[in-house]
Amino acid sequence: MSSLTARSSLPNMNLSNILLILGLIAIIVPTMMFVSQESWSKETGAHGPIVLFTGLWLLRRRWLVAKPVMEPAPTLPVVVLATIFLPLFLFARITQIIEIEGYLMYGLVLIALYSVVGQTAMKVMWFPLFYMVFVFPPPDTLIVLITQPLKILISEAAIGFLHMLGYPIGGAGVMIQIGQYQLLVAAACSGLNSLVSLSAISLFYIYVRHQANWRYSLLLSFMIIPVAIIANFIRVLILILLTYHSGEAAAQGFLHNFAGVTMFMIAVLTIFAIDSVLEPIWRRFNDKKVQV
Repeated sequence: MSSLTARSSLPNMNLSNILLILGLIAIIVPTMMFVSQESWSKETGAHGPIVLFTGLWLLRRRWLVAKPVMEPAPTLPVVVLATIFLPLFLFARITQIIEIEGYLMYGLVLIALYSVVGQTAMKVMWFPLFYMVFVFPPPDTLIVLITQPLKILISEAAIGFLHMLGYPIGGAGVMIQIGQYQLLVAAACSGLNSLVSLSAISLFYIYVRHQANWRYSLLLSFMIIPVAIIANFIRVLILILLTYHSGEAAAQGFLHNFAGVTMFMIAVLTIFAIDSVLEPIWRRFNDKKVQV
């Protein structure tokens, strides 16, 4: 019975589908190896493998739901999209631009999937397909766009808070001077890394637990950014205090990474805690609206 179910959940293995699968393997394998080497081994992309496996698990669940509405897409839009994406992917592959290559490879995967299952089925599987975008590192331009205001906001807030407590601290922009030490609030300390990772993990949690209630899911999703900013503000405070009291070597060694991991875990647990507090209030409020 299980083998029949598994077999029925797969597309028909005709010659065109076999060639399609072989073509996808030829573009997916080298690109994913490149992504794993250049992104997943760094702090900015450490969440990538988690997103990949949980995304495939979600996709399998939604695939079974979408199975009844699957039908091949029209040929013309598939050919047009493939004609646009394939040369761009080959160019990115040759130039080894990891961010562009990853997204273009994924675009080709989506085009191939669309050609097999059609638009209606793609809509049913929209969240896993969107969620797996987090597998790939964000473009450098987006990193600069998001990081710079966060770095300035967090560094200025940390300077103001510690100055209020009497510490000899000052600074301008992302440069912080405390005692004899000068620190630079880098992207790793400014919220970008944890914002991307926290967004991916939190969206997975919200979708699995609250997918039927999209309004509440949207509200809970808006909590991710302030939680990430507050968590990284505390992280920067910890690193500044470690530098001031224990020296630069202590702050930039093991304790630097430990502070990052600890604050990320606290941020994830904070999202869970907000959900546990907010959901009963939301349910009670909506029950009153129904009664009225």
